Amino acid sequence: MKLIKRVAWYSGGFVIGIIILMFFLGGKKTSCDYGPNARTLKNIRSKKLTISPEAQQLLTQHSLDSTAIQSVLLHGEVLFGESDTSKDSCKVYVIRGEVNAQPIKFSVENCENKAKISSLKIDTN
Repeated sequence: MKLIKRVAWYSGGFVIGIIILMFFLGGKKTSCDYGPNARTLKNIRSKKLTISPEAQQLLTQHSLDSTAIQSVLLHGEVLFGESDTSKDSCKVYVIRGEVNAQPIKFSVENCENKAKISSLKIDTN
């Protein structure tokens, strides 16, 4: 079989495979979160999230609500160097992001069934 025929057969099979994948995965909320940052944020988003009273008060002072937290959990960055992942019960992750051009940083206690925002810092520079 000549090289051109092999490439044509390969390309045809590849295109058919892509179409089948698009058919089966189209419309579903599938994602490919392979990096540690994306996996951690997805894990936290999948749990019931509570906010400590101190953090809630700080959000209210800056005219923010829980949608700001959800935005950071969607687009933020986990600072693994500042996080405490060695605990057995609830790992503590520090997450940094930006809301309305304001840098925001908070720590999340990520337990097995729930996540709690324990501290929050909003830079107003």
